[in-house]
Amino acid sequence: MSNTTKIVLGLVAAVVVGAVLVGGLLLTVRVLEILFDPRAVDPANVVVCRQDATCSIVHPIIFGIVFVLVILTGFAYTTLLERKFIAWFQQRVGPNRVGPLGLLQPAADAVKLIFKEDIIPERADKAVYYLAPMLKAIPVLIVLAVVPLGPDILLPWFDGKVYQVPLGLADVNVGILYLLGVTSLATYGIVLAGWSSNNKYAMLGGLRASAQMISYELSLGLAMAVPVMIVGSMSLGDIIRAQTHITDWLVFQNPLAAGILILTMFAEVSRAPFDLPEAEQELTAGFMTEYSGMKFAMFMMAEYIGMIGVAVIVSSLYFGGYNLILVDQAPILAPLVLIGKVVLFLIFFIWVRATLPRIRYDRLMALGWKVLLPLALLAVAWTGIALVLGDMSSDPTVYTLVSGIFFVVVVGGGYLFLREPSSERSTQQPDLAEDPIITGERRGIGWILLNLVGGLIAIPFLLVNGIIKALEGIEAAGKPVNETAIVPTDNKGAGD
Repeated sequence: MSNTTKIVLGLVAAVVVGAVLVGGLLLTVRVLEILFDPRAVDPANVVVCRQDATCSIVHPIIFGIVFVLVILTGFAYTTLLERKFIAWFQQRVGPNRVGPLGLLQPAADAVKLIFKEDIIPERADKAVYYLAPMLKAIPVLIVLAVVPLGPDILLPWFDGKVYQVPLGLADVNVGILYLLGVTSLATYGIVLAGWSSNNKYAMLGGLRASAQMISYELSLGLAMAVPVMIVGSMSLGDIIRAQTHITDWLVFQNPLAAGILILTMFAEVSRAPFDLPEAEQELTAGFMTEYSGMKFAMFMMAEYIGMIGVAVIVSSLYFGGYNLILVDQAPILAPLVLIGKVVLFLIFFIWVRATLPRIRYDRLMALGWKVLLPLALLAVAWTGIALVLGDMSSDPTVYTLVSGIFFVVVVGGGYLFLREPSSERSTQQPDLAEDPIITGERRGIGWILLNLVGGLIAIPFLLVNGIIKALEGIEAAGKPVNETAIVPTDNKGAGD
């Protein structure tokens, strides 16, 4: 090939590459112009995705794939975030060997778990044993399907049209009920994992998870009911759109309900200090004792994706969701704003784990039934009374005034209730010899009621046991029980 030919081919290649780069740059500029300034697009050329048959089918598929990939990547780096921050809290270095600044540590952990030996207990119920990790992981993946990640954006496509695309899979009008139902399903995976392992410690961990879910689900539902009462809709999209400005965030209208929701979300995903289903001190590893390899990884994935999910839910219900200052002008920034809020909540979760010790199980249950549930009822009454009085007066300031009065009452009452009188302050340790929990002494109305209820429950089982023994005797001898008992004596006498 001559030098002239080489020069010509080089010029042609340079022209082609230059044209591609210029075209890509122009397309990128056009896309950014549309994304950051939707007013630059003629409304007559916009196709609403919800009203287009093809787009309404293709969009959920593409969005679902991208969403799952983002969530899985977020789960991997949430583990790194936790290890880095806990190391910082404890004045350690943390992961720093694999990749720059340890950024490839999640990939190394994934490779390790893939090739780790998978051990299955010999007497485990294998079908349920295999199914339990999936029952734990799938609900936390689909729980965010009804949460909008931003307002509709305009997106140019290869067919030359501009589509108005929603940043969410579905904005159903019963989104709150969907969240309550799906978040409860994950507990089945924990309970079945503990039961199928044929391990007493694992079974206790599963029972703890079910009792914890029942205790805190009531307060969780009441805390979620407050935004529904204020906005008048169960749709997550309507609740988020009602919090356009920071002053509209529902956390300022009912901070008690927001605090209860955050606490119950800790218990919902079994994060410290509510991680009693996997308490190493007394249950070795709880419901995960017999799991290893990728099944163990699925439980870990469910925990960290659950953290991301509850952070998105709390942000959407009480902290404005994707709304912030610049979102109105540039809707494409909405997912970034939501991600920023989620990261702040994740850091808060990690901070709590690094700071607070695991509480005792009886105190965990007492907190749910004796403290959070009455406070959740108070929060609902707070909002209900404020809304009724505000509607009766037709003056928005009345609602704000009543909410402020309730806030002062709750804070002042809490201070007076929790304040220790100076006359009762003492540095002496309590006498443990008088503590019935330590001594095991059987006294008090609680012990009497417990034994009474236990005796009543035992009566049907005793009756069933007696009936079964009677039927076994009839089947063995073919005669009534009283005659069967006489037959051996008669035979012995006849033989003699």
